[in-house]
Amino acid sequence: MPYLLLALAIACEVCATSCLKLTDGYTRLWPTLAVAAGYVLSFVLLGRALTRIPVSIAYAVWSGAGTAAVAVIGAAAFGETLGRPQWTGIALVIAGVVALNFHGAA
Repeated sequence: MPYLLLALAIACEVCATSCLKLTDGYTRLWPTLAVAAGYVLSFVLLGRALTRIPVSIAYAVWSGAGTAAVAVIGAAAFGETLGRPQWTGIALVIAGVVALNFHGAA
């Protein structure tokens, strides 16, 4: 159950971050409300997940997965380009999260 909460927290954070561009500098009401609600829900779910998952593991997974997902969404939905350095960076973020999980499991 805690990993399901973490996955939902990541999904909410990714949705909220993806909606940031749609707020047009917080001048559009509905995208702004979606951002606020997404972040609040994400932190609530993350906090609940932290009752059973160590903070170092949960935050690494939350931030790393969110970063990688938003980079891919930026390319797919907003036409942002991802070159070799960006893909390398995403791979390094994922590798760092995996390394932290291996250390945490030991």
